[in-house]
Amino acid sequence: MKTESKADIYRKLPSVDELVHRATLAPLVSQEGHAAVTDAARAVLASMREEIAAGRLNPNEVDLALSGLDRAVERQVRHALQYSLRPVINATGVILHTNLGRAPLLASVFDHIRETAGVYSNLEFDIATGERGKRDVHVDRLFRKLLSEDVDVGAGVLARGAERSASAISTIVVNNNAAAVLLALNTLADGGEVIVSRGELVEIGGSFRIPDVMAKSNAVLREVGTTNRTRISDYERAITEKTRLLLRVHRSNFQITGFTQQPHLEELVELARKRNVPLMEDLGSGALFGLRSIGVSGEPSVLDSLRARVNVVTYSGDKLLGGPQAGILSGDSDLIARMRSNSLFRALRVDKLTYAALEATLLAYVKGEHDAIPALRMMRLSREEIARRAEVVAGKIRAPKLSVEVVDGESVIGGGAAPSAVLPTRLIALTREGLPADELCARLRASNPPVIARVEDGRVLLDLRTVFPEQDEVLVQALKHLASE
Repeated sequence: MKTESKADIYRKLPSVDELVHRATLAPLVSQEGHAAVTDAARAVLASMREEIAAGRLNPNEVDLALSGLDRAVERQVRHALQYSLRPVINATGVILHTNLGRAPLLASVFDHIRETAGVYSNLEFDIATGERGKRDVHVDRLFRKLLSEDVDVGAGVLARGAERSASAISTIVVNNNAAAVLLALNTLADGGEVIVSRGELVEIGGSFRIPDVMAKSNAVLREVGTTNRTRISDYERAITEKTRLLLRVHRSNFQITGFTQQPHLEELVELARKRNVPLMEDLGSGALFGLRSIGVSGEPSVLDSLRARVNVVTYSGDKLLGGPQAGILSGDSDLIARMRSNSLFRALRVDKLTYAALEATLLAYVKGEHDAIPALRMMRLSREEIARRAEVVAGKIRAPKLSVEVVDGESVIGGGAAPSAVLPTRLIALTREGLPADELCARLRASNPPVIARVEDGRVLLDLRTVFPEQDEVLVQALKHLASE
């Protein structure tokens, strides 16, 4: 019997045009369009050619694949037309997981977006006067209230306001904190010097470096002190007629320990006031509530900085605030007004969706509805609450090959916030006979929706702190499927 050559096998494959014009694919073409089906047919045939070239398909296997071409094209079309951005179950225990979208949004955000984005809105229209308005007003009024009054942060804890009148504090919003820093530096220090400690020349995720953004802003970096020790006298000696700004950068994603020194914020405020130079603080994460209320110390809040009389504070919207991605600048109204009039502000401004999401988030703070904000609620979950859920989930998995136990562990806040802080939790630990932990983790990612876990000491660990309660049963089904494979 003659053995078929690769050329003979290739000749069995239909052309793209022949495949697309099959009568059996006519309904798919009618539903999804000729272009989509053509792209799918091209991809399916190209994949078969690669398999044949690599010797992974013998003639019999090719015949089998050819008999299922229609189904393969349909699967490819469905795959190509589905959303790439998908929901996942975050079982890592990292609350502000940058790769998983950081802070999940509260339910009222979606209601507000639906009400205002699906129709026209007064984004930049003053309804009272009938004239053009400013988009800032929708959130600035709420920031004024939150930053100039005593704020209930839940659990009977009050965070004192900044002890300034509401008119003395203003807030504007740009697309992220890097943009906020860029706008502030360009507005306040264009062509002049900015004094910053060498120990604060940080790099965060995505290769965002303070010296680089300083250069882009057209400000001149003036480093003082050393990596581990900077004194207030270092700042004072560096001030000249060229100095436009003192900058303090919160080391949000790392710590320097041991033989260290850093001026107290109050010292910098006093120096800035004495030498008539504005002080700006890049907080990065930026909380509107006292982290001490959840047992985390050493992490400053926006209120702490403004209460200490820092002139401008920059922070993120999608980290400790628990809202949408945004860069927020709060501080002295005259300085914020200068930033608002900078042409760069228009290039960096946010859209109506962000304003709607941020307004709904801030209203939850104003109303004292802190548990409505998912990130805050997760931070405040106790070890005992998580343990009860973990025992229920683990108790539903019965499989001889899959070992499931509940063990002690730690959650982290993430997002570059409170890098040394950990929250006690209980973890579901998984091992499976004959299957490495990395492969077990990969199979969980292949679930629908994907389950994202972490691997430690040869075990897959699931932390329910970051799993929404309504996802518990979905997680159970994913684990049952894993056990049955």
